[in-house]
Amino acid sequence: MGYIAGVDRNQGMLLPESLEEYIAPDHPVRFLDAFVDGLNLAKCGFGRTQPKETGRPPFAPGDLLKLYLWGYLNHVRTTRRLERECARNLELIWLMRKLRPDFKTIADFRKDNRQGFKSVFRQFNLLCRDLGLFGQELVAIDGSKLKAVNNPARNYDAKKLRALLSRIDAKLEEFLQALDQADSEELTVECDSKAGSATDLQQKIEALRQRQGKYQELLSEMEKKGAEEVSLTDPESRRMHKIGVGYNGQIAVDDKHKLIVAQEVVNEATDYGQLAAMAKEAQEALGVEKLKAVADAGYYDNVDIAQCEVLGIEAYVPRPRKGSAASSGRFDKTQFTYDATKDTYRCPEGATLEKKFECLKRGAKHYFYSNAPACRRCLRKRECTTADYRRITRWHGEAALDWMHARVEATPELIARRKALCEHPFGSIKFWMEQDAFLMRGLEKVRGEFSLSTLCYNIQRVLNIVGADTLLETLRKGAAAKEAVLSAASHAKNLLVSPLQSWRRRTSLFLDDLFPAVSA
Repeated sequence: MGYIAGVDRNQGMLLPESLEEYIAPDHPVRFLDAFVDGLNLAKCGFGRTQPKETGRPPFAPGDLLKLYLWGYLNHVRTTRRLERECARNLELIWLMRKLRPDFKTIADFRKDNRQGFKSVFRQFNLLCRDLGLFGQELVAIDGSKLKAVNNPARNYDAKKLRALLSRIDAKLEEFLQALDQADSEELTVECDSKAGSATDLQQKIEALRQRQGKYQELLSEMEKKGAEEVSLTDPESRRMHKIGVGYNGQIAVDDKHKLIVAQEVVNEATDYGQLAAMAKEAQEALGVEKLKAVADAGYYDNVDIAQCEVLGIEAYVPRPRKGSAASSGRFDKTQFTYDATKDTYRCPEGATLEKKFECLKRGAKHYFYSNAPACRRCLRKRECTTADYRRITRWHGEAALDWMHARVEATPELIARRKALCEHPFGSIKFWMEQDAFLMRGLEKVRGEFSLSTLCYNIQRVLNIVGADTLLETLRKGAAAKEAVLSAASHAKNLLVSPLQSWRRRTSLFLDDLFPAVSA
């Protein structure tokens, strides 16, 4: 018995196969093709949507967008690999209609149209809303650090620069002493266990002085700008915990199917101060007035939480235990009960702390509550404070924090659910899609790249949930409905224009009869 034999490569065909036969009717690339063709790329912010009358014809932006969507879905992000795949991958040959742009053209498209990718992300989310894939009730917000194109060795802060300058000064002193000794003895000297001549030492000294001047220039520039650090390869990247130098990717995930409804990239090392912005963007993307947003303790910010209340967003953020009292094991503020009706605090021993005075703290109004006589005679004073008496500080908008704390205590399951919602998208993007590091430099370019990553995560997720055939059918229905609306509008316009034209014709005939000489 022989093996299964393939087709003879030299066999001619009466009816040659076409590219269309290689792609199944429900293949995902057909959805990518139809989705991009249905976009208004000019409104999305893409350039060259209208080719010039002169010069060499460019590649259509829609074709290059299809190329990038296919690449990010198939773990191919570098432009040289995309160029190669255009010549050997049947899916991409069908999608690109045998077009083969070079890697420079592909790279320039991603660089020049970085603003348009986020608009495409929003357009796909509108399609998801039409399909009912968003729960529109709860979103989980989280951030994750992604590497930048910047080696940690090329990132400096003031402390690191001063340490390097100190080491260079010590090394220069050592070399200069060795050079003086070599000049006096006219012998070769040995430095750092390496033999070298006076000429070698002079070259080393010159190289150290160049580095010294470079570091001093960086330090003075940082002090002038008030910056805490500087990165040489990607100036907008920052040192991040665990990954070295990178950016902080932020997402808001809907709880129904773990789809990303909002995304952003910042160069802040922590998530502090990102809650309100991400929650508001998610609220606008979902098109709702009321929304629940859950995040971890890293997002706990008084101003952000109060702003969420104003926007109609119920925030659920666990209160972190911080402060000298909590770190030393004494009573912290959470153990003091606030009475809103009397505007007083009650301590763990039952004493009442009344408002004493107010002042500005970090630019915001704060109130101070205390009861010095009760503290002095309290038997558990050592468990509460090391001062003469305990003083509780209250921010002027802390009522919003109290409401949120009550919600968090009433629904602890939401805090546990946050991990299941946020870790899945980041795990898929960073490990399954192999996009744990950025390829571009600069915050705006990185944001465009992250928009592509989150868009393709959503596309893959929706393809797994509803399938390509359902998405294609939805696009066809949308196109048909749009065509019907345009046809109705055109018909209505004709109905308005026809009577006007008829009236003008009758008026012209009447004037011709009334003034025949003038008409002649």
